[in-house]
Amino acid sequence: MPDLPLTGGCQCGQVRYRITAQPYVFYLCHCKECQRHTSSAFGESLRLPAEDVSVEGKLKTFTRVSDGGNRREGHFCPVCGVRVVHGTQGAPMVNVKAGTLDDTRWLVPAGHIWTRSKQRFVEIGEHELAYETQPDDSYAALAARWREMLAKV
Repeated sequence: MPDLPLTGGCQCGQVRYRITAQPYVFYLCHCKECQRHTSSAFGESLRLPAEDVSVEGKLKTFTRVSDGGNRREGHFCPVCGVRVVHGTQGAPMVNVKAGTLDDTRWLVPAGHIWTRSKQRFVEIGEHELAYETQPDDSYAALAARWREMLAKV
């Protein structure tokens, strides 16, 4: 992992952010919501406490109610439309969309979630952590794997 702070932003540069502490985990999400808002096969989520990310610039918010009844928020640049952060309203943890980091060369996911809706062409290795839906351990196994991976670098 590069030295802190990690920095990133939207495509047009109107929104910038700084991450000031080591993120909890990095994983790939294959849910339909991530596929839609990224226009890709999966979303790249860098999960961390909301207090460890500061955003400069104005964000617009899209809110929806999840299947579980939670209010999910996606925060994006109102100029270029790039989603920068998302999470559950009022939750202490957020997901920074890792593709928006200035330097993504160091990223290797700890695993995959919502694999039951993954695209058929995406192959997940037999030794990778994978969950058909949301992990029921609050991401603990993914976070442990990610810490192991970072320690080896």
